[in-house]
Amino acid sequence: MIRAALLAPFRTASARGNAVTVDRVMRGLRGRGVDLHVSDLSTLPAEAVTREVQAYRPGLIHAFHARRTGPLALGLARRLEVPLVVTLTGTDANHDLVDPEHAPIVRGVLEGAEVITAFHTSIVERVVDVIPACGPRCVVVPQSVDLPLTASFDLAARWALPPDRLLFLMPAGIRPVKGPRVPLAPLDALAAADPRVRLAYVGSVLDAGEGVALERELARRPWARYLGAVPHAEMASLLGQADVVLNSSVSEGGMANSLLEALAMRRAVLASDIAGNRALIEHDVTGLLFRDAADLRRQAARLAGDPTLRERLGALGQALVQREFPLEREALGYWNVYRQLARVTSR
Repeated sequence: MIRAALLAPFRTASARGNAVTVDRVMRGLRGRGVDLHVSDLSTLPAEAVTREVQAYRPGLIHAFHARRTGPLALGLARRLEVPLVVTLTGTDANHDLVDPEHAPIVRGVLEGAEVITAFHTSIVERVVDVIPACGPRCVVVPQSVDLPLTASFDLAARWALPPDRLLFLMPAGIRPVKGPRVPLAPLDALAAADPRVRLAYVGSVLDAGEGVALERELARRPWARYLGAVPHAEMASLLGQADVVLNSSVSEGGMANSLLEALAMRRAVLASDIAGNRALIEHDVTGLLFRDAADLRRQAARLAGDPTLRERLGALGQALVQREFPLEREALGYWNVYRQLARVTSR
């Protein structure tokens, strides 16, 4: 039996994208018989995690998020003389790897890892551009989606909407990299011309400054509202009540959980034209992409005025997820990495 310790940056019960992914991967690996111990660095100090992992005696260490968990994981792997797997997030590859303060930390972790996993080839390419020697150790393991369908979200209790409303939904943590204020000015004219249009934000405020700035902008826009954080168990219900799901991120780690979930729920998607979003969205096929504010306004107007377009994009997006991103593929990808390292270390 493979025995592994996974270090996670955020509690698995939260609705943050990384936490949702860790929880899904954890269940997938355990379903394949891996004896997996998960340590949550958001609730435990490093000393407690160190004691836990040393007592557990894993055959390998898996760090999810190079900067946040990688340094501790690398130290443990060296102390226990076991291989290290590092899963890159979008923040790692798109920001920390080129940030003067954080780059040395991320570089050191990646150079010490036996295997580096990424959600998409675009992230591997970015890493190899900076650290060419990492290329042979990179493995792409695409994400999947597993939305519970058991809990309902009472939208009417949060926001009394007209029966004919046309709801744009932006599910994202409120922080600058997600660009939460980007849609507001472009949608002003659409909301004025079409009184059905509404924009709802859901997600935790992860950056206080961005939260204050968003609140200020929403105060003068009655057609847009922040609804707070939503438990992941209620997201399928909420997505099912939306007409269009928005993503205006500056960068993504290869494929956003929010987009995967929107596609799985047959929702039309409008997303920023960045590499991470293009991993899932082919323009005018599985969703619409926008390049700038004017383009966002045009594409949003198309979606608002054409229910047939929304249905077509939603159907093709759902088919893409079912075909290319099944749960079994994600779990098998990590299991194969674990199995290969277990074979190497047992020789």
